[in-house]
Amino acid sequence: MKNRTVRTAALGAACAALLASAACGSGFDDDKAAAPAQQSSGPAELQILIGSSGDAETTAVKDAAAAWAQKSGSKATVTPAQDLAQQLGQAFAGDNPPDVFYVDASRFADYASVGALEPYADKLSGASDFYPSLRTTFTYDGKFYCAPKDFSTLALVINDDLWAKAGLGEGDVPTTWDQLKAVSEKLKAKGVTPLAIGDTRDRVGAFLVQAGGWITSPDGKQATADTPENLKALQYVQSLLKDKLAQFPSQLDAGWGGEAFGKGKAVMTIEGNWIKGALKADFPDVKYSVHELPAGPKGKGTLSFTNCWGISSKSKYKQQAIDFVEAMTTVDQQMAFAKAFGVMPSRQSAKDAYTKEFPADGPFVNGADYAQGPVNAPKMDSVLADFDTGIQKLTSSDPKALLERLQKNTQAALG
Repeated sequence: MKNRTVRTAALGAACAALLASAACGSGFDDDKAAAPAQQSSGPAELQILIGSSGDAETTAVKDAAAAWAQKSGSKATVTPAQDLAQQLGQAFAGDNPPDVFYVDASRFADYASVGALEPYADKLSGASDFYPSLRTTFTYDGKFYCAPKDFSTLALVINDDLWAKAGLGEGDVPTTWDQLKAVSEKLKAKGVTPLAIGDTRDRVGAFLVQAGGWITSPDGKQATADTPENLKALQYVQSLLKDKLAQFPSQLDAGWGGEAFGKGKAVMTIEGNWIKGALKADFPDVKYSVHELPAGPKGKGTLSFTNCWGISSKSKYKQQAIDFVEAMTTVDQQMAFAKAFGVMPSRQSAKDAYTKEFPADGPFVNGADYAQGPVNAPKMDSVLADFDTGIQKLTSSDPKALLERLQKNTQAALG
C-alpha cells in the first residue's frame, strides 16, 4: 500500500477545485441559505464513496453497509472511487457530493476549512474512545469533525535471515538513534545495505518527531519547521545517507522501501503495516519481524496515516449518515474490517482484541500512543511537495537551508 504516501497532481487539482468553488460561493459556509432540507428520521438513500485498497475492502464495506441498511430500513450505495480525490473535488464543485466518503488525513484540513464537512464526531457514542492522536488529526478549529476509520503507523521491519547472517540477534535490535547507527555500521561492514528509507516526509518525518519537532504547531496555525529539533533530525538522517548506512529506494533500484526490503537489497526498512500484504503477495519467502522505531533525543516517535468517515455538510440525511458511521466504527465492525483487509482499528477498546488476533502487529499498534498525523493545515500541498524534493537531495544539500525554505513557504501558506 505504498500509494498511501503518493501525492498526485490530480489530488492537488481536485482540492484546488474544491477550495476555488467554495471561495466562489458553492453553498458551503458562505451560503447558509443553500443548505438542503434535513430528513432527520425515516429511511434514507445514502451515497457512500470510498477509496478502496482492493476487492477485499470493497466487499467488506459493501457487506457492512448492506447489514446497516437492512436493519435501518434505509438504502446505502457504496461506490469505490477510481480516483477518490478527483471524484470528490468534482462532486463538490458540481454541488452534488456523496453523503458519506473517505477523507484522507492529509486532505482533511482542505475540506474542513471551506465548510464542506459536517462536524459530527463528538456526537458518536464513545467518541473519546478513538486514539487521541487520531482525534487530533481530525480536529480543526477546536472541532472534532469526523470519525477515524482505521489507521497505520510506521515501524522498523527487519529481515530475520539477513540479520542472523550478519551475526546479529534479538538483543541487537536498535531502540535508540545511537544504536541504529551502530548496528547499521556492523551491517555495512558485512557488505549489505543496512536500511532502506522512503525519500519523503512520510518516512523521514518520523525522525523529526523523535527529535521533538514537526512542521507545524499542533493546531496547524503556526510554522515550526526551522527549529533546532528538526535540524538535529535532518542532520542525523543526512549522516546515515552520506555513510551509506541508509539509502533511498531509487538508489536500490526499487520503487519503495518494501520492494527494496523484499528483494533483499536492505536488511531493514521503515514502513507501515501495509507492508504485510505486499510481502505476502510479492515476497512470500521473506522472514521478517516488526519492531517499534528507535527513539530519538526526545523519545519515541512515528507517523500515522488514516482516513475518516466524512459526512457532507450538504447531505440531507445527516442523522442517518451519523447512524451509518456509528455502525461502521463499533469494535466488532472494526475487527471485521481488520480481518477482511488488514487495517488497524481506530478505537482504543479494540486494541486487545486486535493484538490477540494479530500479535506480530503490536509495534504498529503501540505507535498510536506517540504518533504524529499529517500536517493539519489547508493549502500545504505545494509546500510539502517542495520539502519532499529537498529531502531527495539531502545527501548533498544543507539541512538548515532546507528547513529555512520550508519555514518560509509554510508561513506563506498559513497566511
